[in-house]
Amino acid sequence: MTPRTGPRTRRYPHEVIDLRLVREDAESVRASQLARGENAAVVDALVAADERRREAGVRFDRLRAEQKELGRAVAHAQGDERDALLDRARSLAEDVKAAEVGRDEAAEEADRWLRELSNLVEPDAPVGGEDDYRVLEVVGTPRDFAAEGFEPRDHVELGRLLGAIDVERGAKVSGSRFYYLTGVGALLELALVQMAMDQAVAAGFVPMIPPALVRPAAMEGTGFLGQAAENVYRLEADDLYLVGTAEVPLAAYHMDEILDADRLPLRYAGFSPCFRRESGSHGKDTRGIFRVHWFDKVEMFSYCPPEEAQAEHRRLLAWEQEFLAKLEVPYRVIDVATGDLGASAARKFDCEAWVPTQGRYREVTSTSNCTQFQARRLSVRMRTPDGVQPLATLNGTLCAVTRTIVALFENHQRPDGSVAVPAALRPYLGGRELLEPL
Repeated sequence: MTPRTGPRTRRYPHEVIDLRLVREDAESVRASQLARGENAAVVDALVAADERRREAGVRFDRLRAEQKELGRAVAHAQGDERDALLDRARSLAEDVKAAEVGRDEAAEEADRWLRELSNLVEPDAPVGGEDDYRVLEVVGTPRDFAAEGFEPRDHVELGRLLGAIDVERGAKVSGSRFYYLTGVGALLELALVQMAMDQAVAAGFVPMIPPALVRPAAMEGTGFLGQAAENVYRLEADDLYLVGTAEVPLAAYHMDEILDADRLPLRYAGFSPCFRRESGSHGKDTRGIFRVHWFDKVEMFSYCPPEEAQAEHRRLLAWEQEFLAKLEVPYRVIDVATGDLGASAARKFDCEAWVPTQGRYREVTSTSNCTQFQARRLSVRMRTPDGVQPLATLNGTLCAVTRTIVALFENHQRPDGSVAVPAALRPYLGGRELLEPL
């Protein structure tokens, strides 16, 4: 068994996960890998490589110390004794050089295996695959359109009637899974973004517009060049990546920094375009703007002390629910199963809005607790009275615009094709209460 290979982008200055845990409780790390449906043998390979690294380091240190002692002896020796010591010094120099190479190679191997490990899942996360989620809460009741006497239109037809969505010209210009938001559709995006940002600022988040292109260190450090690499767009000529979420530049914002613990939590709300190849989604959600290659999003991001991460995770979820409540759409909250977690997430909660024409709940927001996983990879640490240590990072979607528009259009439609505007959103649309067909 050999670790995956690929372009090397960054040598982590700190462990991706705590190596002491791997050494002292390898079984819990294996259990986490198995819960994710990933290869537990990586843990054994890492333990063995780490042992070789430590042994190689001890050998190098011993030889280097001997070399220094010999150097001091040569300085005071004379005649034949000096010649003998110089011969030994030359031989020892070769041994030291070989030991240094061996140490570095062993460290490199351990580092490669370490990068193969995903974050350790939280013990309370449901174990299983995509369909093994746990429903935590159901909010609101889906409309009974049959009782209201009409068949609901899907968001594509409503978007066409309102002059809000143009997928045909999006495909003509850019290909499948692209679109134009036009007229009231464009105004609706701006309204949703502003409403989301106002809520985030009121909650104490610092608003940010981060870069949508990042260097490999940022993409790899957040965990998106592992299992998610197939969905990432790369600009090879510039060695840059298009982000699939503002989580990436927000996580890397404090890369290689030490933050004072008394400044935490630091919370940022980033608005950015998001680009996703959607590899592996062939045939899924091909109609409309639910699953697209590009969309805009307001993303929450938090740096906090590790012991506060679980509570912070619940706070992010509460802010997502607050936003959905303003939109007046039925939704549910699920606890995502371990096999459906991204590599960096220890636990994830999704908010899924009801989509009438599909007759099911669909993800519109999510929030993940990444514990210390990303912070270790990106070398973001906090200074406490007890010393310097990695902090925790968390992220949460406040508004993914296209999916939010899908939920709004389909849940608030009327028989004539118009769409009612939720009261909280009206001030951001000039007081408009109704979106009417052209």
